[in-house]
Amino acid sequence: METKSKFSRKTFIKQITTTGIVASVSIRNYGSPTVEISPAISPTAPLAKAEDKKFVPVMITPFLQNGKIDYDTLTRLIDFYLAAGVKGFFANCLSSEMYHLNEEERLALTRHVVKRVNGVVPVVATGSFGATMNERVEFSKRIYDTGIKAVILISSHYATKDESDATLLSNIETMLELTGNIPMGLYECPSPYKRIVSPEVFKALLETKRMVYHKDTSIDRDKVKAKLALIKNNPMEFYDAHTANTVFSLQNGAKGMSAISGNFYPEILVWMCNHVNDPLRQKDVQWLQAELEKTEDLISRAYPMSSKYFLEKRGIPIQPVSRSSAQPLTAEQKKTLDGVHQTFLGWCQRLGIQHVSVQ
Repeated sequence: METKSKFSRKTFIKQITTTGIVASVSIRNYGSPTVEISPAISPTAPLAKAEDKKFVPVMITPFLQNGKIDYDTLTRLIDFYLAAGVKGFFANCLSSEMYHLNEEERLALTRHVVKRVNGVVPVVATGSFGATMNERVEFSKRIYDTGIKAVILISSHYATKDESDATLLSNIETMLELTGNIPMGLYECPSPYKRIVSPEVFKALLETKRMVYHKDTSIDRDKVKAKLALIKNNPMEFYDAHTANTVFSLQNGAKGMSAISGNFYPEILVWMCNHVNDPLRQKDVQWLQAELEKTEDLISRAYPMSSKYFLEKRGIPIQPVSRSSAQPLTAEQKKTLDGVHQTFLGWCQRLGIQHVSVQ
């Protein structure tokens, strides 16, 4: 008979995030979760070098019916992600509805994530908020003091649509000069507009030796490949936000993925990161890539409300409340997401993934 071992929450999380082991996972008590895990390696575990690739979710923010941040559910959500095997968190991002949070909420939200994660995996967060350069500098210092590993700068916060790459580079370099030795990263956020960082600007910023993180949303594979070529033998971690680029980016040297699909089925993105270079699973890797592309448009509609509905189906008691959209999901949208949920369960069955069970 197979025996099961009990672990403390922190011991369990360390094991699954460093080895990729995800067996029969059951989160029962969110205050101090009791988790049982079989000591046998499950099919989700990679054959080798799991540490080379990481899935980092762009976190959503749970809200109460009165619109305030629901910190209890946020705790449950963090534990869910960790049980799924994620190896980092991007807090206070667009998926977090960061533009609909005030300054103190952004800080409190990030602080809560850092405290709950407790150093098991790194946390990064957006820091380039403020109407002036000085305000952005001060907020970046404050959010770095929450304990995050790097402050992420939104590229479009440093140049208008009409301004040149020279202006963009100059403004970011000024930001770096005014923030001491704080590790920084870049995020080509679609809001207020999507400012793609060219390979030339990317190279110049790498030479400052301050940039340690990059979330790419260019979708352009030529640009992605050019940037990845620049970070060989460099500590910069490159994450692609575009699900359709998953296999391409990971196989060309990206550190990991940071796509919204991970707010629906993080186990799937974790599996892909673990197995993308596994020669014995390439047929499954290519099949899953095609499957992810089929569902991406379906889950992107009415996001992040779609994600909250999906997570509620998975057992997270998250309210259907969003500050960025007051419109509830339609019956047809819910039906579509119900179908995607069944598709997800089919993926798990084919690939031998034991999805996280929330009770």
